[in-house]
Amino acid sequence: MDRVTGTGRNQQRAKRPSLASAPKKPKAERNRLSSVATAIRLLKAFSEAEEELGVSALAHKLGVAKSTVHRLAVTLVSEGLLEQDPRTDRYRLGIGLFGLGTLVRRRMNLSNEARPFLFDLRARTGETILLGIPAETEVMYVYNLESPQALRMRSDIGVRRPAHCTAVGRAIFAYAPETIVDRVLAGSLARRTPKTVTDKAALRAIFAGVRERGYAIEDEECEPGIRCIAAPVRGADGAVAGAIGIAGPSQRLSLDVLADLSKPLLETAAAVSVRLGYGTR
Repeated sequence: MDRVTGTGRNQQRAKRPSLASAPKKPKAERNRLSSVATAIRLLKAFSEAEEELGVSALAHKLGVAKSTVHRLAVTLVSEGLLEQDPRTDRYRLGIGLFGLGTLVRRRMNLSNEARPFLFDLRARTGETILLGIPAETEVMYVYNLESPQALRMRSDIGVRRPAHCTAVGRAIFAYAPETIVDRVLAGSLARRTPKTVTDKAALRAIFAGVRERGYAIEDEECEPGIRCIAAPVRGADGAVAGAIGIAGPSQRLSLDVLADLSKPLLETAAAVSVRLGYGTR
């Protein structure tokens, strides 16, 4: 609960600190922020007219020393955001940026096309509606319509969750290539609740069940007291672009209720898939 402060007559007015007494950021922090800003400007220096630029040209454009450009460029190359031509030593934008741009484009297209169908699904079910997309080996929620009921599930846009313990993640990665599934299940899987399934053979069986039914179930495996059902949405190429979920408190969403919600969920996922071009070719 937010704390409310009073403004009574006897309350002592706090002194406003002067600008001169405001604490300054440490020099190291200022330098880091400056480096980040310069790195962003460096990436923006490229254009259709100048797809490749050398250190001297970049230093001139940015108004910084060549050593600064070289240091930033080496870091950006290591992260895949820049590439260097070994013949000319000039730099160009890296494939890593393409991946980030594709993620944004996929989110925007899917969100825009799904929006009216998500509102309709919430009206039909009265529960929180989620829209998620794959984000590396996790799932990221890009749309969230909260239930109008007082007791409801809440989730913020942009939040990432593990794929192995969420219905939305399972609905997406159950259809992924085996190499991607191997990455999702690699390493130690987080046990977020006592019900979280972390056994990899059991999770592969769960993914197989998703493909058989056409939807995924989450039974208090990511958050205690929350259940969810989700179905995949396909793009024009037939690949799974994301998933739509219906989520709510377990005391209202029994497993039988979730099964009943599969019909409107699958209808909505199919309608959105058609809007994305699936099955129209």
